[in-house]
Amino acid sequence: MSVMPLIVLATWLAFTSVETPSPLTTLALPSEPDENTRIDEIYDQESLMLLSLYSLKGNGKADYITGRTVEQHVRSTYGNPVYYTREFPIFYWWNHTMWNDPFVDGVNGNEQVYQEETDFDVSRYKPCVFNGQSC
Repeated sequence: MSVMPLIVLATWLAFTSVETPSPLTTLALPSEPDENTRIDEIYDQESLMLLSLYSLKGNGKADYITGRTVEQHVRSTYGNPVYYTREFPIFYWWNHTMWNDPFVDGVNGNEQVYQEETDFDVSRYKPCVFNGQSC
């Protein structure tokens, strides 16, 4: 057997044995929900983010979370916190996936999957339960 058929055979075997990566099976990120579905807000002082928790199913459990960068945090005349944030979130959690919006321009298709198979851990911010009810 000459060298040329061996090179062709080796090249064919090399290219046909390489598996192409499959596209992500993640669903497209839905737009940010209406404020009427928001069930809680959490200010994360460590990351300077305001987290909004939404219940899309209406069962009181957070299933869509957004994280906005806080640019300024002040107190009102009555002592209530006032947060000045960016217009759009930088992070989204939905369907066991964390998304990053690098351009912070709202949900428009340019969001990137940051981490899959992850859930938002509310207990990190509200770890206690008193008498069976969350604090």
